Amino acid sequence: MENKKFIIQVLIALVFLLVVIPTILISTERNDYFYGFTSVAILATISSGVWLTFYMGRINIGQGAYALIGAYTTAVLVTSVGLSFWISIFLAGIVAAFFSILIGLPILRLKGVYFSMITLTLTEVAKLLAIVLVPITNGPRGITNIPLPDELNIFGLTIIPDFATMENSKIGFYYLGTIAMIITFAIMYRLTKSRMGILLRSLQQNEELASSFGVNIAYLRVISYAIASFFGGVGGAIFINLTQSVYPTTFQVADSINYMLYTFLGGLAYVFGPILGAFVLYFSWDLLFIFKQYQLLIYSGIMILLMVFLPNGILSLRFKK
Repeated sequence: MENKKFIIQVLIALVFLLVVIPTILISTERNDYFYGFTSVAILATISSGVWLTFYMGRINIGQGAYALIGAYTTAVLVTSVGLSFWISIFLAGIVAAFFSILIGLPILRLKGVYFSMITLTLTEVAKLLAIVLVPITNGPRGITNIPLPDELNIFGLTIIPDFATMENSKIGFYYLGTIAMIITFAIMYRLTKSRMGILLRSLQQNEELASSFGVNIAYLRVISYAIASFFGGVGGAIFINLTQSVYPTTFQVADSINYMLYTFLGGLAYVFGPILGAFVLYFSWDLLFIFKQYQLLIYSGIMILLMVFLPNGILSLRFKK
Protein backbone atom coordinates (compact mmCIF):
# COMPACT_ATOMS: atom_id res chain seq x y z
CA MET A 1 0.00 0.00 0.00
CA GLU A 2 2.80 2.37 0.92
CA ASN A 3 4.72 1.53 -2.27
CA LYS A 4 1.61 2.19 -4.34
CA LYS A 5 1.16 5.58 -2.68
CA PHE A 6 4.80 6.46 -3.38
CA ILE A 7 4.47 5.47 -7.05
CA ILE A 8 1.39 7.67 -7.40
CA GLN A 9 3.25 10.60 -5.84
CA VAL A 10 6.17 10.09 -8.23
CA LEU A 11 3.85 9.98 -11.26
CA ILE A 12 2.13 13.18 -10.14
CA ALA A 13 5.51 14.86 -9.70
CA LEU A 14 6.64 13.75 -13.18
CA VAL A 15 3.46 15.03 -14.82
CA PHE A 16 3.84 18.33 -12.96
CA LEU A 17 7.49 18.76 -13.97
CA LEU A 18 7.32 17.53 -17.56
CA VAL A 19 3.82 18.65 -18.60
CA VAL A 20 2.16 21.16 -16.29
CA ILE A 21 5.02 23.63 -15.70
CA PRO A 22 6.19 23.89 -19.36
CA THR A 23 2.57 24.13 -20.59
CA ILE A 24 1.81 27.01 -18.21
CA LEU A 25 5.01 28.87 -19.09
CA ILE A 26 4.48 28.45 -22.84
CA SER A 27 0.82 29.49 -22.71
CA THR A 28 1.61 32.57 -20.61
CA GLU A 29 4.73 33.33 -22.71
CA ARG A 30 6.87 33.58 -19.57
CA ASN A 31 10.04 32.30 -21.19
CA ASP A 32 12.13 34.07 -18.55
CA TYR A 33 10.94 31.54 -15.97
CA PHE A 34 12.30 28.68 -18.04
CA TYR A 35 15.81 29.84 -17.12
CA GLY A 36 14.87 29.96 -13.42
CA PHE A 37 13.36 26.48 -13.31
CA THR A 38 16.26 25.09 -15.35
CA SER A 39 18.74 26.65 -12.94
CA VAL A 40 16.90 25.10 -9.98
CA ALA A 41 17.07 21.66 -11.63
CA ILE A 42 20.82 22.06 -12.26
CA LEU A 43 21.47 23.34 -8.73
CA ALA A 44 19.54 20.40 -7.28
CA THR A 45 21.54 17.96 -9.42
CA ILE A 46 24.83 19.39 -8.19
CA SER A 47 23.57 19.53 -4.58
CA SER A 48 22.62 15.84 -4.70
CA GLY A 49 26.31 15.08 -4.33
CA VAL A 50 26.45 17.11 -1.11
CA TRP A 51 23.49 15.13 0.22
CA LEU A 52 25.13 11.79 -0.62
CA THR A 53 28.36 12.84 1.08
CA PHE A 54 26.40 13.72 4.20
CA TYR A 55 24.59 10.39 3.97
CA MET A 56 27.90 8.66 4.66
CA GLY A 57 28.73 11.04 7.52
CA ARG A 58 30.71 13.88 5.92
CA ILE A 59 29.77 17.53 5.30
CA ASN A 60 30.96 18.47 1.81
CA ILE A 61 31.57 22.17 1.06
CA GLY A 62 33.65 21.59 -2.08
CA GLN A 63 31.07 20.49 -4.63
CA GLY A 64 31.71 23.64 -6.67
CA ALA A 65 35.18 22.31 -7.52
CA TYR A 66 33.76 19.25 -9.26
CA ALA A 67 31.10 21.33 -11.02
CA LEU A 68 33.93 23.53 -12.37
CA ILE A 69 35.95 20.49 -13.45
CA GLY A 70 32.92 19.09 -15.28
CA ALA A 71 32.20 22.47 -16.86
CA TYR A 72 35.72 22.87 -18.26
CA THR A 73 35.81 19.24 -19.40
CA THR A 74 32.70 19.70 -21.52
CA ALA A 75 33.81 23.13 -22.78
CA VAL A 76 37.18 21.81 -23.96
CA LEU A 77 35.79 18.62 -25.50
CA VAL A 78 33.05 20.46 -27.38
CA THR A 79 35.01 23.53 -28.56
CA SER A 80 38.54 22.13 -29.07
CA VAL A 81 38.00 18.43 -29.76
CA GLY A 82 34.65 18.78 -31.52
CA LEU A 83 33.03 16.04 -29.45
CA SER A 84 29.25 15.77 -29.20
CA PHE A 85 27.73 17.42 -26.13
CA TRP A 86 25.87 14.22 -25.26
CA ILE A 87 29.13 12.30 -24.96
CA SER A 88 31.00 15.14 -23.27
CA ILE A 89 28.41 15.51 -20.51
CA PHE A 90 29.00 11.90 -19.44
CA LEU A 91 32.79 12.32 -19.68
CA ALA A 92 32.50 15.48 -17.57
CA GLY A 93 31.06 13.40 -14.76
CA ILE A 94 33.73 10.73 -15.22
CA VAL A 95 36.58 13.26 -15.08
CA ALA A 96 35.10 14.91 -11.98
CA ALA A 97 34.73 11.48 -10.34
CA PHE A 98 38.33 10.59 -11.24
CA PHE A 99 39.71 13.70 -9.56
CA SER A 100 37.46 13.14 -6.56
CA ILE A 101 38.99 9.68 -6.10
CA LEU A 102 42.51 11.14 -6.16
CA ILE A 103 41.51 13.83 -3.69
CA GLY A 104 39.20 11.64 -1.62
CA LEU A 105 41.70 8.89 -0.85
CA PRO A 106 43.62 11.08 1.64
CA ILE A 107 40.95 13.55 2.83
CA LEU A 108 38.11 11.06 3.46
CA ARG A 109 40.07 9.76 6.41
CA LEU A 110 39.30 13.06 8.14
CA LYS A 111 36.12 13.55 10.12
CA GLY A 112 33.86 16.38 11.17
CA VAL A 113 35.05 19.93 10.80
CA TYR A 114 38.48 18.84 9.50
CA PHE A 115 36.97 17.26 6.38
CA SER A 116 34.69 20.28 5.86
CA MET A 117 37.63 22.70 6.13
CA ILE A 118 39.60 20.78 3.50
CA THR A 119 36.67 20.62 1.07
CA LEU A 120 36.04 24.33 1.57
CA THR A 121 39.39 25.05 -0.09
CA LEU A 122 38.82 22.73 -3.08
CA THR A 123 36.71 25.17 -5.08
CA GLU A 124 39.30 27.92 -4.68
CA VAL A 125 42.07 25.51 -5.72
CA ALA A 126 40.08 24.52 -8.82
CA LYS A 127 39.57 28.19 -9.64
CA LEU A 128 43.30 28.96 -9.34
CA LEU A 129 44.19 25.95 -11.51
CA ALA A 130 41.73 27.15 -14.16
CA ILE A 131 43.51 30.52 -14.16
CA VAL A 132 46.98 28.96 -14.39
CA LEU A 133 46.32 26.25 -17.00
CA VAL A 134 46.03 28.77 -19.84
CA PRO A 135 46.68 26.31 -22.74
CA ILE A 136 43.69 24.24 -21.65
CA THR A 137 41.31 26.67 -19.93
CA ASN A 138 42.26 29.93 -21.69
CA GLY A 139 43.04 31.38 -18.27
CA PRO A 140 40.99 34.27 -16.84
CA ARG A 141 39.40 34.89 -20.26
CA GLY A 142 37.62 31.55 -20.00
CA ILE A 143 36.01 29.68 -22.85
CA THR A 144 33.19 31.46 -24.65
CA ASN A 145 30.89 30.80 -27.61
CA ILE A 146 30.27 27.24 -26.48
CA PRO A 147 27.89 25.75 -29.08
CA LEU A 148 24.41 24.64 -28.09
CA PRO A 149 23.85 20.88 -27.69
CA ASP A 150 23.78 19.12 -31.04
CA GLU A 151 21.19 16.57 -32.09
CA LEU A 152 21.25 13.08 -30.61
CA ASN A 153 20.75 10.23 -33.06
CA ILE A 154 20.33 6.57 -32.19
CA PHE A 155 20.32 4.08 -35.09
CA GLY A 156 19.63 6.95 -37.48
CA LEU A 157 16.61 8.14 -35.48
CA THR A 158 16.73 11.67 -34.06
CA ILE A 159 15.94 11.41 -30.36
CA ILE A 160 16.81 15.01 -29.45
CA PRO A 161 16.95 17.78 -32.09
CA ASP A 162 19.78 20.27 -32.41
CA PHE A 163 19.13 23.03 -29.86
CA ALA A 164 20.32 25.63 -32.39
CA THR A 165 17.41 24.76 -34.68
CA MET A 166 14.80 25.06 -31.93
CA GLU A 167 12.48 28.04 -31.98
CA ASN A 168 13.03 28.40 -28.24
CA SER A 169 16.12 26.62 -26.91
CA LYS A 170 15.14 27.55 -23.33
CA ILE A 171 12.44 24.88 -23.49
CA GLY A 172 15.03 22.33 -24.60
CA PHE A 173 17.31 23.26 -21.71
CA TYR A 174 14.38 23.04 -19.29
CA TYR A 175 13.72 19.45 -20.30
CA LEU A 176 17.44 18.66 -20.30
CA GLY A 177 17.95 20.02 -16.78
CA THR A 178 14.73 18.54 -15.42
CA ILE A 179 15.30 15.05 -16.87
CA ALA A 180 18.90 15.10 -15.59
CA MET A 181 17.56 15.99 -12.14
CA ILE A 182 14.94 13.23 -12.28
CA ILE A 183 17.53 10.61 -13.29
CA THR A 184 19.94 11.84 -10.60
CA PHE A 185 17.46 11.58 -7.75
CA ALA A 186 16.02 8.30 -9.03
CA ILE A 187 19.55 6.89 -8.74
CA MET A 188 19.98 8.48 -5.32
CA TYR A 189 16.70 7.06 -4.06
CA ARG A 190 17.52 3.60 -5.38
CA LEU A 191 20.98 3.83 -3.82
CA THR A 192 19.55 4.56 -0.38
CA LYS A 193 17.34 1.47 -0.61
CA SER A 194 20.20 -0.79 -1.74
CA ARG A 195 22.70 -2.71 0.38
CA MET A 196 25.28 0.01 -0.31
CA GLY A 197 22.89 2.64 1.02
CA ILE A 198 22.37 0.71 4.24
CA LEU A 199 26.12 0.39 4.69
CA LEU A 200 26.62 4.11 4.02
CA ARG A 201 24.04 4.89 6.68
CA SER A 202 25.99 2.68 9.09
CA LEU A 203 29.09 4.80 8.40
CA GLN A 204 27.13 7.90 9.36
CA GLN A 205 26.08 6.30 12.64
CA ASN A 206 29.34 4.66 13.73
CA GLU A 207 32.29 3.95 11.43
CA GLU A 208 34.22 1.96 14.02
CA LEU A 209 31.29 -0.35 14.66
CA ALA A 210 30.71 -0.83 10.91
CA SER A 211 34.39 -1.65 10.43
CA SER A 212 34.28 -4.21 13.24
CA PHE A 213 31.57 -6.06 11.30
CA GLY A 214 33.86 -6.34 8.27
CA VAL A 215 32.59 -3.35 6.26
CA ASN A 216 35.25 -1.91 3.94
CA ILE A 217 34.67 1.66 5.01
CA ALA A 218 37.52 3.15 2.94
CA TYR A 219 36.11 1.63 -0.26
CA LEU A 220 32.56 2.81 0.49
CA ARG A 221 33.69 6.34 1.29
CA VAL A 222 35.67 6.72 -1.94
CA ILE A 223 32.98 5.19 -4.17
CA SER A 224 30.17 7.31 -2.71
CA TYR A 225 32.34 10.45 -2.93
CA ALA A 226 33.06 9.64 -6.59
CA ILE A 227 29.33 9.23 -7.30
CA ALA A 228 28.63 12.55 -5.58
CA SER A 229 31.30 14.28 -7.64
CA PHE A 230 30.05 12.65 -10.86
CA PHE A 231 26.71 14.42 -10.51
CA GLY A 232 28.52 17.64 -9.66
CA GLY A 233 30.45 17.39 -12.93
CA VAL A 234 27.30 16.62 -14.93
CA GLY A 235 25.47 19.58 -13.40
CA GLY A 236 28.38 21.88 -14.17
CA ALA A 237 28.48 20.65 -17.78
CA ILE A 238 24.79 21.37 -18.31
CA PHE A 239 25.05 24.82 -16.73
CA ILE A 240 27.85 26.11 -18.94
CA ASN A 241 26.04 24.90 -22.05
CA LEU A 242 23.05 26.89 -20.85
CA THR A 243 25.18 30.03 -20.43
CA GLN A 244 27.46 29.11 -23.40
CA SER A 245 30.58 30.21 -21.49
CA VAL A 246 32.76 29.15 -18.58
CA TYR A 247 35.24 31.13 -16.50
CA PRO A 248 37.39 30.30 -13.46
CA THR A 249 34.82 32.19 -11.37
CA THR A 250 31.77 30.38 -12.77
CA PHE A 251 31.68 28.21 -9.63
CA GLN A 252 33.06 29.79 -6.47
CA VAL A 253 33.29 29.03 -2.76
CA ALA A 254 29.97 30.83 -2.22
CA ASP A 255 28.33 28.39 -4.65
CA SER A 256 29.69 25.42 -2.71
CA ILE A 257 28.25 26.88 0.47
CA ASN A 258 24.89 27.38 -1.28
CA TYR A 259 24.82 23.73 -2.38
CA MET A 260 25.21 22.79 1.26
CA LEU A 261 22.46 25.24 2.26
CA TYR A 262 20.05 23.79 -0.29
CA THR A 263 20.62 20.36 1.21
CA PHE A 264 20.27 21.53 4.80
CA LEU A 265 17.19 23.62 4.12
CA GLY A 266 15.37 20.88 2.21
CA GLY A 267 16.21 18.29 4.84
CA LEU A 268 19.30 16.18 5.36
CA ALA A 269 17.17 13.16 6.25
CA TYR A 270 15.30 13.24 2.92
CA VAL A 271 16.81 12.27 -0.42
CA PHE A 272 14.66 14.84 -2.26
CA GLY A 273 15.62 17.62 0.14
CA PRO A 274 18.05 19.38 -2.24
CA ILE A 275 15.29 19.86 -4.83
CA LEU A 276 13.00 21.72 -2.44
CA GLY A 277 15.91 23.61 -0.87
CA ALA A 278 17.20 24.82 -4.24
CA PHE A 279 13.71 25.87 -5.33
CA VAL A 280 12.94 27.82 -2.15
CA LEU A 281 16.30 29.60 -1.88
CA TYR A 282 16.58 30.42 -5.59
CA PHE A 283 13.17 32.04 -5.94
CA SER A 284 13.01 33.54 -2.44
CA TRP A 285 16.18 35.51 -3.21
CA ASP A 286 14.51 36.96 -6.33
CA LEU A 287 11.29 37.75 -4.47
CA LEU A 288 13.21 39.67 -1.80
CA PHE A 289 14.71 41.93 -4.48
CA ILE A 290 11.98 44.49 -3.76
CA PHE A 291 13.62 45.22 -0.41
CA LYS A 292 16.78 46.45 -2.20
CA GLN A 293 19.60 47.10 0.32
CA TYR A 294 17.79 45.06 2.98
CA GLN A 295 17.53 42.02 0.72
CA LEU A 296 20.53 40.18 2.17
CA LEU A 297 19.58 41.05 5.77
CA ILE A 298 16.03 39.72 5.42
CA TYR A 299 17.24 36.69 3.49
CA SER A 300 19.78 35.83 6.21
CA GLY A 301 17.20 36.36 8.94
CA ILE A 302 14.74 33.98 7.30
CA MET A 303 17.50 31.38 6.89
CA ILE A 304 18.40 31.62 10.60
CA LEU A 305 14.75 31.25 11.63
CA LEU A 306 14.32 28.22 9.40
CA MET A 307 17.43 26.59 10.83
CA VAL A 308 16.27 27.27 14.40
CA PHE A 309 12.65 26.17 14.09
CA LEU A 310 13.11 23.55 11.35
CA PRO A 311 16.51 21.96 12.09
CA ASN A 312 15.51 18.89 10.04
CA GLY A 313 14.59 20.94 6.99
CA ILE A 314 11.36 22.00 5.32
CA LEU A 315 10.42 18.43 4.44
CA SER A 316 10.21 17.61 8.14
CA LEU A 317 6.97 19.62 8.15
CA ARG A 318 5.43 17.11 5.77
CA PHE A 319 6.82 13.92 7.28
CA LYS A 320 6.93 14.92 10.96
CA LYS A 321 5.63 12.08 13.11
